[in-house]
Amino acid sequence: MHSSAHTDDLARRAGAAGYTALVLTVDLPLLGRRRRDLVHRFALPAGLRMANHPDDGDRPSLQDLATATWTFDDIARFGDLSGLPVVVKGVLRGDDAVRCVQAGASAVWVSTHGGRQVDPAVASAHALPEVVEAVGEEVEVYADGGVRTGSDVLTALALGARAVFVGRPTIWGLATGGADGVAGVLTALGEELAHTMALCGVDDVRSVPRDTVVRAR
Repeated sequence: MHSSAHTDDLARRAGAAGYTALVLTVDLPLLGRRRRDLVHRFALPAGLRMANHPDDGDRPSLQDLATATWTFDDIARFGDLSGLPVVVKGVLRGDDAVRCVQAGASAVWVSTHGGRQVDPAVASAHALPEVVEAVGEEVEVYADGGVRTGSDVLTALALGARAVFVGRPTIWGLATGGADGVAGVLTALGEELAHTMALCGVDDVRSVPRDTVVRAR
């Protein structure tokens, strides 16, 4: 288990290293029950250690990894430790977003951690409008979850996200083509977004009309 002291040290190192923001992930106190990994007994290969994990000589199972449980008070504390604005990742409710902002968050990130933590969790696209309505005038709101195409990016922007993050597509690009593969994935998403915006009559990612998308009936 990561100790709070170890994580405090990571926050200080991030500030000293010149990062411009600190992301506090709050939806991952421990890994979800990922059945595929359990069935296949997935584990890191010998000799490969997890980045930023305490090197205490043990190689814990990924399923056994856990972190300290953070509270709203930790948002300002991590900001003080790092000297950086804090983005809170894993927010799915408007009232939680409000409390994060009141506690000092500079932005909130709507995320379900790729849908791998809790199977029946609300989709990011469904949670995003509520969070934006609650805090979108005060701080930036980001989103991820199932973004695979440029039209997915436009949908998130129309729902109020200021920026969209992608995880698995970039990992697939890295696995198949290294740095060039990642660049190719991001370039393709940008081109698809521009194409979809043109077809929808939208010319500015900073002001995508909310009625660009409608809820399915």
